[in-house]
Amino acid sequence: MSGLPLYDHALRLLRESPDGLPPRRGHTLPRPSEAGPPPPALSREDAAAAVRSALDPLPPDSATLHRRFAELGVRDRHRTLIRRVVAELPLPDERRDAARSLGRRLARTGTAVPPVIAGLALLARVGDPEDVPCLAALGALREVRAPAVQALEAIDPRRAAVLTLSHDDRPELRPLVTALSRDDRTDVLARLEVLPTAADFIDGATAHRIAQATGLLDLLRQHPTRTALLGQAGRLLVRMVSSHDGSTEFLAQGDSPALYETVVTRAGLLPPTLDHHATLLSLALDLSSGTGVLLDRPAGRRAALLASLGRLLAEPRWAAAADAGPDDDPRRRMRARWIRRTGRRPFLLPAATGRLRIEVVAGDPVDREPIETRVLVDGRPLVAAVFPHGPAHRPEFLLENGSLRAGPQPHDVQLAEAACTEGCCGALSVTIRREGDQVVWENWRRPPLPGLGRSTPPLPAERFDAAAYDAEIARAEADRSWSWPALELARLIREGLTARPEPLRRWDMDRGWISTAPQDPDTVEVHLWYTPGLGSGAPDGHPLVLRWSVPDDGTSPESQAEAALRRLAEEDPRAYTQVSGGTRERAEELGFTWPYNT
Repeated sequence: MSGLPLYDHALRLLRESPDGLPPRRGHTLPRPSEAGPPPPALSREDAAAAVRSALDPLPPDSATLHRRFAELGVRDRHRTLIRRVVAELPLPDERRDAARSLGRRLARTGTAVPPVIAGLALLARVGDPEDVPCLAALGALREVRAPAVQALEAIDPRRAAVLTLSHDDRPELRPLVTALSRDDRTDVLARLEVLPTAADFIDGATAHRIAQATGLLDLLRQHPTRTALLGQAGRLLVRMVSSHDGSTEFLAQGDSPALYETVVTRAGLLPPTLDHHATLLSLALDLSSGTGVLLDRPAGRRAALLASLGRLLAEPRWAAAADAGPDDDPRRRMRARWIRRTGRRPFLLPAATGRLRIEVVAGDPVDREPIETRVLVDGRPLVAAVFPHGPAHRPEFLLENGSLRAGPQPHDVQLAEAACTEGCCGALSVTIRREGDQVVWENWRRPPLPGLGRSTPPLPAERFDAAAYDAEIARAEADRSWSWPALELARLIREGLTARPEPLRRWDMDRGWISTAPQDPDTVEVHLWYTPGLGSGAPDGHPLVLRWSVPDDGTSPESQAEAALRRLAEEDPRAYTQVSGGTRERAEELGFTWPYNT
């Protein structure tokens, strides 16, 4: 074993940092010079066998593991595999002390990435507070940051959160991270209260880390009347329970129920502003049918918290916050309209006659929260409970097309897709079939749960009384009380083009995605796929996606839809649409101007 230990390298770099913090994204180790040609790359199977051979049984010292890894061809690129193998190693009680000792020696004296990662993975299982300084220092190195954070999370979640935030490259977070690194609680409080919390800046995972790193619950207890802190806690809580980002990180936080309890019970201290109203309404929607249902609380406590929010938001001073009249800020107008149409929904839920309840939830449009078809079984939100990768699908995918109906033939239904697309993190699907006087949901498909070394347990079949099931699906399909005029306009255009596709074929077009624009819920975006020759049955080349924006003009959705469908049938859409998808080459080939600079 030769060279400078990675731990010593990290300490030197941190000493040389102006504020004792790693740079955004972390320090990078110098690339070692290698003598001779590189060894042949191992296949995944051979690499896994090599790592297991080197680690089981555990070597007596760090030098032995360095040698084994070098001889067996285990390299930096196998870091994820090393962590997985260590996570699955059997460690009976009589071997834990030896594993802890080896992990510490590898972490402190390892001179190559693979042995250090093995040491960190061991400490993630058997480490204790004595290891925190070493783990925090190694976390400054980009190459071993992930296993260092994982080990810290098992021992000191707050330090793990601080370390993770220190690597964030957003400058707005740096003042808070600097205050955290100095453990200056006064400065931490001041920086936290002014931290931007817009949804496009703070996602659920970051909000969770901020709550951990700052000791948010302790701050609330220490400052019970500080409304700026309370409002910020509410906004962070909304981010944490957002279905965009997965609920498991929030649920893993031991203080989750207490944080929820504190924010909701003190909500009456907040000034009745539009933004505070939106925060509390978002929490109410979550308590009624979202992640908040899943938190461990005494019986009846969730209902009591929800009822308290209902009483508060029904007070005239809070209702007035959403009735302030027109405002020059379009975001305020969007939010006020959303509150007016959604404000009582979480407190007036229909009573389902069986185990199944379907609740369509349209989230805060300013935060660009999704429209979800939440499926509740025995009162528990199914997607939030078993699929931590993204929200439930929109109603046009599950209700408008009858996907949830139980017909004579079994059929597969995708209930949710990962926010990053199915091809990345998967989807949640189920087979629905009718069996006599029952409807059965079975044959669940979902991706592995997050976390190394964790398997995904199979989900049991769910059985519903068929009559109650049919009644609930029919009720949910007919209920449009959650919707608004522009969304109804989009639905009517979709239905019209589905029923009569022939007029579009006249222009060599098919209908694509049609819904309200994410940045403007009062504008419908009609996407059309244009392929020359499509109408004659001989499409030539790949389609070009054209977009037509249709703002709600205040008249009835039915009359607007009729006018839009008439225009699509009588006027060539190429004259009034813009290119929104395809390729530059295809656009220019068909005589369009490509709208992007790339």
